[in-house]
Amino acid sequence: MLPEFKINDYLFSQSTYQPGQPVQLDISITSLSESPADVTLMVRYTYLNEVVEEQTEVLQKGHQTWSCSFVWQPPEVAPRGYGLDISILSENGSVLAAASDGFDVLQSWKEMPRYGFLVDYAAGRSDAAETMTILNRYHINGLQFYDWMYRHEQFFSTQEPYLDILDRQLSLETVKHLISAAHERNMAAMPYTAVYGASKAFYEQHPDWALLDAKGEPVWFGENFMVIMDPRPDSEWTKHLMAEFAGILEKTDFDGIHLDQYGHPKVGYDASGNSYPLDKALAAMINETKDLVNQKQPDGTVVFNAVTNWPIEVVAPSNQDFVYIEVWAPYTSFNELGQIIIQAQKLGSGKPVVLAAYIDPQNKTNALIMDALIFANGAGRIELGEKGGYLADPYFPLYKMPDPELADWLQRYYGFAVRYQDVIGPRTTSANAFTYQNVRINSVETNTSLTHDKVMVIGRDYEKGLAISLVNMIGLKHGEWAGEVQIMPTPLSDLVVQIKAGEKTAKAVWSTSADNETYDLQPLDFTQDGGVLRVIVPDLIIWDVLLVDWSE
Repeated sequence: MLPEFKINDYLFSQSTYQPGQPVQLDISITSLSESPADVTLMVRYTYLNEVVEEQTEVLQKGHQTWSCSFVWQPPEVAPRGYGLDISILSENGSVLAAASDGFDVLQSWKEMPRYGFLVDYAAGRSDAAETMTILNRYHINGLQFYDWMYRHEQFFSTQEPYLDILDRQLSLETVKHLISAAHERNMAAMPYTAVYGASKAFYEQHPDWALLDAKGEPVWFGENFMVIMDPRPDSEWTKHLMAEFAGILEKTDFDGIHLDQYGHPKVGYDASGNSYPLDKALAAMINETKDLVNQKQPDGTVVFNAVTNWPIEVVAPSNQDFVYIEVWAPYTSFNELGQIIIQAQKLGSGKPVVLAAYIDPQNKTNALIMDALIFANGAGRIELGEKGGYLADPYFPLYKMPDPELADWLQRYYGFAVRYQDVIGPRTTSANAFTYQNVRINSVETNTSLTHDKVMVIGRDYEKGLAISLVNMIGLKHGEWAGEVQIMPTPLSDLVVQIKAGEKTAKAVWSTSADNETYDLQPLDFTQDGGVLRVIVPDLIIWDVLLVDWSE
């Protein structure tokens, strides 16, 4: 009788890999007692349902712990997501323990941004490598360095360390050390900046640079410790800010510029009382920043925060590299998360989309359903950062720690999204219009007008077929993403899914679930008659995916 085996830990060397870069994987295994017989550790690399490579190592008897390392050279094809399946096999081939994950090969992190955050730049910080290791488990490949600067209008201080506008003691040396640690894991480092925020002292030195309200008064922000400046092209403030941006790119190894705004005001006034819209001014600032970054750092990244989805119509098609949206009321329902994403993807001509939406991580069901809906619609979410902390507030230092159960579940969801990015990720296109009309589940509500107590059906078209995500909301008492959902959805089994395929003919149907410890693709039996494809999904906890490969 073999003892119980546990895949105790495994870790990729990088958050993402670049073409030509070898994948390095370290695995540690334990058993309850010394193994009386040799067993085999198998590592399988997959692309969708295709096994690309298998590697094995014998775990010799007489031990309770093993540490194994593997190296694999992926094909030089990018961008592409891969699967990892780890199995411990007995002599007769029985699976004694198993785990699944994903990893990818990208030309640039911008192809599938998995944004995280940092907030701690205290002098002498010594846990940078440990922090990156934690985030690497979630495949985070870009980090927003939130409030790293001396002042919003002056990023660098003459002192080291320095006090920021809130009297926090920060260190530029720590910032640089964290940038270097991020780069060692192939994570981009993005400096937070605000497009029009300046300290009271700076405003008093440059009162004619301020944005004014209809009464000709300056616009204050944050309990009157900051003033909104005029962000129009060729304003003195904009010229000053571009010089500060140039300093960032010259004095540090940051990988671009993250631009923030506060969502209001939407209209400014000059000293003569003339009004001007801020949406076009902000789009122009994005483009000017991108031109500057291209001059200093040709592969650099520029991203702008569309607070409350404003002004998405002009900033999504601007020259930013991906679309970043901070979600607030009136976008309060789970349904609206997908709607916001699809709109941004269309306006941005297919640019990747990242949402920021803040909740307490004790609301586990909210967190999982939100991520399932966001990832299933081809987007990403900024939620994880410092030491595995979770964004619970728009002021990032107020993050909270998720409990171990949620942390493990989120790790599965991130690995799942990375693995299946070629069928549900940012390079696919929305097929929601098709699935809303043509996909039904027997005896289960899928009505898109309902915000809860249903199964959400989400479609993405990929090169050879259709991906259908099923997100379980059965039993939920409300559909508000920011309001605590106190229970998990009611588990479902043997779901009969019907797809009106029209003239298309299915060649194969596969299923997988993000909620299982292993999530390789499993072939499903199906029938197709009169243009209607029928398939039975074995079970649904929160998030399953069906892949329908169409015949050519």
